[in-house]
Amino acid sequence: MRRRRLNAGGVTAKGYERIQFDFVLDGIRYRPSIKRRPTDANLQRAREQLEELRERIRAGTFCFENEFPSFRYLEKVADPSQTRTCNQVFDQFIKHCEARLHRHDIAPVTLSEYRRILDTAWRSKIGGKLFLKLDYVMLARIADDNQWRKKRYNNAISVLRRAFAFGYRNHPQQLNPALGLKCARMARKDRVRPDPFRIQDAEALIAQIHADWGEAQGNYDEFRFFTGLRPSEQIALTVSDLHASRGTLSVTKARVDGIDKNTTKTGEDRLFELCPRALLVVQRQLSLREKLQRAGMIGHDQLFFMQQGEPIRDIEEPGRRWRETLARLALRHRRPYCARHSSVSWNLMIGKNPLWVARQHGHSVRTMLEIYAAWADGAVESDIETIRGAMGFSDAPVRHAVKSVADKHGTLTRPLFSI
Repeated sequence: MRRRRLNAGGVTAKGYERIQFDFVLDGIRYRPSIKRRPTDANLQRAREQLEELRERIRAGTFCFENEFPSFRYLEKVADPSQTRTCNQVFDQFIKHCEARLHRHDIAPVTLSEYRRILDTAWRSKIGGKLFLKLDYVMLARIADDNQWRKKRYNNAISVLRRAFAFGYRNHPQQLNPALGLKCARMARKDRVRPDPFRIQDAEALIAQIHADWGEAQGNYDEFRFFTGLRPSEQIALTVSDLHASRGTLSVTKARVDGIDKNTTKTGEDRLFELCPRALLVVQRQLSLREKLQRAGMIGHDQLFFMQQGEPIRDIEEPGRRWRETLARLALRHRRPYCARHSSVSWNLMIGKNPLWVARQHGHSVRTMLEIYAAWADGAVESDIETIRGAMGFSDAPVRHAVKSVADKHGTLTRPLFSI
């Protein structure tokens, strides 16, 4: 049998029964071999195996003992995984998460949070230390030395445990010290409680935002009060999501940190029933959109936009305007997300079925009953009637606006709501 030799690619026939590999690891050249007849097909497979091996060396995940357990000089091989620092493991973990992002296995905001927490909470403390030399006591001491609130503490611990679990997959025989780190118990009092607006305060804020920033911003914030959409869902809405003939809105996507996602936060699409007041806002918004389109200022299909027609890429700028206007009013500071809390609470206060409210807003009935029910129980009758009127159930001008939207964008085929 003619001896086959492959000079290219670092793979060579060694005798008639073995194939030899040639590669560099940590500056040292190694030439281990495996028992396999050096046929053309086997040599080709060995070359492909060597390419994969070199990729793992570059990624820091190569284990010599697993790849070549019968290598005669195995005891002299320095395993690079034994000398990896935490920074190297963190980098490899983030690279793995980036690959998961490309497969749509995690959300962009999740990757961003992983990177931020590792960079701000852990790299300065343990980044330069050898990964396998860290023990539980050291990790617990570092975590305890930080004066973090419970939520931030839990986020920091959770991300570290994920990164360490990734790194210790190369060392299944060793105990992962991060497994012992426990998150702080979150009592009910530790959780952020909803802080809805009274309808009178909401109307004052809406009117002032319209006066301060114009119709585009005013419509945006008014709509959020009377739909309760998550901000990431609202800024991703397109004109085609509106079904005026049925008085509904398809909520199927979100925009987070400027990145469009083809799913909502919960991963479930929902068909949202618009109250008459929300349809009134839609009428004004569509009219404004047509006006800007005629002026050549809009070339996109977004339903909501900034005053000059540009899309809302993230929630920062609308949020800044909200805060500035709220600071000028004699109202307690509340974040924009409280508009969602208000919408949920108002619907419960006027007697809407909790199951329907939960389905509309995209969370569980348990959340409705545990978090929002107290607001409904304490409702003042005069406030309930005011809410009904504000939402359009007893206001003739709003009913007329609903009919105008339907006439322009499709005939209403059924009542929008029944109380």
